[in-house]
Amino acid sequence: MKAKEYLQQLKRLDIVIKQKSKEVDDLRLKSKSTSNIDYSKERVQTSHSKEAPFVKLIGRIVDLETEISQEINTFIDEKHKIINQIQALNNSKYIEVLYKHYVEFKRLEVVAVEMDFTYQYTRELHGYALQDFERTYKNLLKTYI
Repeated sequence: MKAKEYLQQLKRLDIVIKQKSKEVDDLRLKSKSTSNIDYSKERVQTSHSKEAPFVKLIGRIVDLETEISQEINTFIDEKHKIINQIQALNNSKYIEVLYKHYVEFKRLEVVAVEMDFTYQYTRELHGYALQDFERTYKNLLKTYI
């Protein structure tokens, strides 16, 4: 695995958490609209095997919230680990460019402005920083699949 792929796992986890949170929001909205249905005109069924639609929705919401909680814990652990790995590099410019790009999820154009460098120089610096990260953590990257 390359350093870039390894560092991008934070962004992937962030996207998964946001998507699942959006799904929970959508299900909550749907459960509210389901609870407004007038069941007084409906025939009562004696079968207990069929759940009301909102019960299934609530169960799905609870399951998704549990998944989100687990994803958040994974994200926090991985973020802490990656920050420490980035900060263990010897070059402060490498630390800054990798942190801004892979931890703060900033585009290299934004990083260039914030670091007061040209975009081209920031791209080169980013490449050198990734090479340094790979050299420093070559054993980790070989075992991390």
